[in-house]
Amino acid sequence: MTIARISALLLAILLLAGCGGPRAVLWLGPSSDIMVDTAAKPAAVVPIYIATSRQRSDNLSLPYNAKRSPTLNFARVDVGIPPNHKNGLVEKTGYKPNPAKYFAAVAFQPYDNSKVFTEKLNAALAARPADEQEILIFVHGYNNNFADSTFREAQFIHDYGFKSVAVHYAWPSGGSLGLYAYDRDSANFARDGLAKLLEIVSRTKAKRILLVGHSMGTLVVMEALRTLAISGKRTPLDRLTGVMLAAPDIDVDVFKEQVKDIGKLPRPFAVLVSREDKALNISGRITGGHPRVGDGSSIQMLRDNGIAVLDLSAVDGGSHDVFASSPTLMTLVRRGGLTERTLEGEGPTPGEAILADGSSVIQGAASLVLYLPARILTAATDLPR
Repeated sequence: MTIARISALLLAILLLAGCGGPRAVLWLGPSSDIMVDTAAKPAAVVPIYIATSRQRSDNLSLPYNAKRSPTLNFARVDVGIPPNHKNGLVEKTGYKPNPAKYFAAVAFQPYDNSKVFTEKLNAALAARPADEQEILIFVHGYNNNFADSTFREAQFIHDYGFKSVAVHYAWPSGGSLGLYAYDRDSANFARDGLAKLLEIVSRTKAKRILLVGHSMGTLVVMEALRTLAISGKRTPLDRLTGVMLAAPDIDVDVFKEQVKDIGKLPRPFAVLVSREDKALNISGRITGGHPRVGDGSSIQMLRDNGIAVLDLSAVDGGSHDVFASSPTLMTLVRRGGLTERTLEGEGPTPGEAILADGSSVIQGAASLVLYLPARILTAATDLPR
């Protein structure tokens, strides 16, 4: 494949994955510089606790850059959600972020080491009711700078209404269209950092720990779990109370070997797939025509390994970022139709969730297909009669 052809395919990935437009910036100076208009205040603020294998930068617009750090860096970023925010979107700008219009950091606090980071996580957990003492770790995908991925976690935490303490693992993506190969290498580099983060989080007082990876970030997730398993460090794996891989950009054969090396998977373990994910289809072409786990071609293999599969092909367009942008998924989660118990085959079905409040139908939910290892549920056929 020629360089020109590869570049054309990468450009298509950028456009299809919705990564066009200005690159996000986190901060451009003290709050007095950001809030030019004294009335420019966010509608909500989402604290994001950061562990990153990116190198520290002196540039406050992107305090962690694309270079690889041999040790983890830690911080907290308080992300402001603008009043005009539309669910599923990240309103961003490449210039001075006005909190009245754009996602923007309203506070940034680096931490010296993992001990301080752990203390801060435990304090955040202790401040919550017992049933909300949960940590949700998010691992971003290809072509993200630090602000892109931090804002994305804040967006879906806010839009889904999660009550979790949000932790973001920011690995050193190049944040550039032409750096797909760099990102693949960085994803492999970053596995040890995520494994270390999972060890740190496993020692907190969290009652539940969820791990979510997107796109190329799912490779980081699987390699971190594999690293822990083959080194005999099962405690962080056993502490996980749920793993979800959204649009995994992983070769199917590689995934099979990862699952074999991990052995006992955390439960529930779910994968979101879509046959309409054009970005993954193009990724498969770039990598020699090998199918990706998230393209919907290997559902039976996933079920055979005890993995729940959510087929989003016909849900809200089924795009590469549907996990974070889908109104259907947001409503189902808010109504209890996609809980960990549901994915284990024990909780309320998606169909029951549609009619849970007896007042309205969730638009698009009938197109969701949930494959459990033992059975298949659809919102349309599983409605109470």
